[in-house]
Amino acid sequence: MKTIRKILALILLVPALAFAAGDNIKLDHAPINPNDMPSLQRGAKLFVNYCLNCHSANYMRYNRLQDLGLSEKQIFENLVFTGVKVGDLMKISMDPKDAKEWFGAPPPDLTVVARSRASHAGSGADWLYTYLRTFYRDPSRPTGWNNTTFPNVGMPHVLWELQGEQVMKEQKVRSDGYEKALAVPAMDKPGKMTQVEYDRAVADLVNYMVYMAEPAAHNRKLIGLIVLLVLSVLVVLAYAIKKEFWKDVH
Repeated sequence: MKTIRKILALILLVPALAFAAGDNIKLDHAPINPNDMPSLQRGAKLFVNYCLNCHSANYMRYNRLQDLGLSEKQIFENLVFTGVKVGDLMKISMDPKDAKEWFGAPPPDLTVVARSRASHAGSGADWLYTYLRTFYRDPSRPTGWNNTTFPNVGMPHVLWELQGEQVMKEQKVRSDGYEKALAVPAMDKPGKMTQVEYDRAVADLVNYMVYMAEPAAHNRKLIGLIVLLVLSVLVVLAYAIKKEFWKDVH
C-alpha cells in the first residue's frame, strides 16, 4: 500500500516539477497587437516562408487570411506555393519518418502553439517571442544550433540569415550583493536585419501565430461585450418591471 502511495505521489509531482521548471525561464514581453493588420500580414508571410516548410498548421485554412485584409487572389499569388487551393488546410509534404531522422522528432503542428505554450512564466506569445530570439551556435548539437529558452531543441535556427549568428559569452552581473558570471547569447555575425528590425519581424510572426491559434478571438470578445451590454439593459428593465409589480405591496 505504501508503494502504491509513493507511485501516485510521484505521478502527481512530475507534472508540477515540469511546470515549475518552465516557470524558471525569464520571458520577454511580446509587443504584439492583434488589431494591427499590416503586422499580421507580415507575420503570415514570414510564417509561410520560414515555418511552413517543416511545420504544419493542419487546423488553419489559407482562406482565413482574408480576415487579415487579404484578397483570395493575393493569398494565392503570394502565400500559396504548393499548388493547393486557397480553401485547403496548411499542410506540408514532409514525411514524418524523414523528419524524425533529420531532427530527432517530427516537427510539431503550430496551429495552436501560441496557446499551448502559455504558463505561469508568461503567455504563449511571450514564450515564442523569447524563443525565436535566443538561438545560438552550438557545435555539439546535430543541427549546429541550441536555444536558451528551449535547451537542446532539435529545431535549427531557420531565421539565422535575418538575425545573424549568436554565440554564448560570459557576462558579469551583480545579484544580492555578489557578482556572478552568466553565459548569455551575444551577436557574433550580424544578419540581414538589425537587432531592432529582427525583433520587430519576430513580433509580427508571433502576432500572426497568436491570431492563428484562435482566428475567431476578436469576434468572440466582441460578441461577449454585446451580450454583456444586452444583459445590462435587461437587468434595468427587469428591475423596473419588478418595482411596477410590487409597488402596491411595498
